[in-house]
Amino acid sequence: MIRVLIADDHQMFADGLSGALSSVPDISVVGVLADGTGVSNAVEQYLPNVVLMDLEMPDVGGIEAMRRLTDDTPVIVVTMHAGPAQRSEALEAGAAGFLPKSASLSDLAAAIRAVASGTLLHWTSDAERTEILDRYRTPRLDPAAESLTPREIELLSLLGQGVSSTGELADRLYISQKTVKNHLASIFSKLSIADRTQAAVEAIRLGFAKPK
Repeated sequence: MIRVLIADDHQMFADGLSGALSSVPDISVVGVLADGTGVSNAVEQYLPNVVLMDLEMPDVGGIEAMRRLTDDTPVIVVTMHAGPAQRSEALEAGAAGFLPKSASLSDLAAAIRAVASGTLLHWTSDAERTEILDRYRTPRLDPAAESLTPREIELLSLLGQGVSSTGELADRLYISQKTVKNHLASIFSKLSIADRTQAAVEAIRLGFAKPK
């Protein structure tokens, strides 16, 4: 699971971005900040794998916030001001990548996976950009989660949404209660968990369900 911290003073955008990224199975948003002042402390507290940073924020902007970081957590600048000058300044300040706010969720998720794996997004052409991001389009689940079948993921998602009774799970999935129990046993084994409560927690952690 890739842990992401967002720093952006546009609350509607930040909330929307957080919600969108939370729907991606291998990405988890661990915090949202309204300016760059507390980014360094938030990195120490939340231990993100990637920081998404706006450029223009009150008090401390993205460039200064990047310069204040004391560790090597990669930063992707996500901004409305995506001209060559802003891109150059961001990359010189240490940004691992630079994307406009108009970027698609698929592109942003791929960029997050790329920089989390150590790839710098310093492309010089649209063709190079596409080539790099295309290598990171597929979600990278925990090894145990990758072994789950589509039906097991469906069941796990329902558990994460608070549906826990065998009868209701069977009704929702149009399968028998015995089949539900067989799927649950398989899920518990694959994820090394003991009960439905733990399964619900795992469903949220893995991105198969959203926390209430």
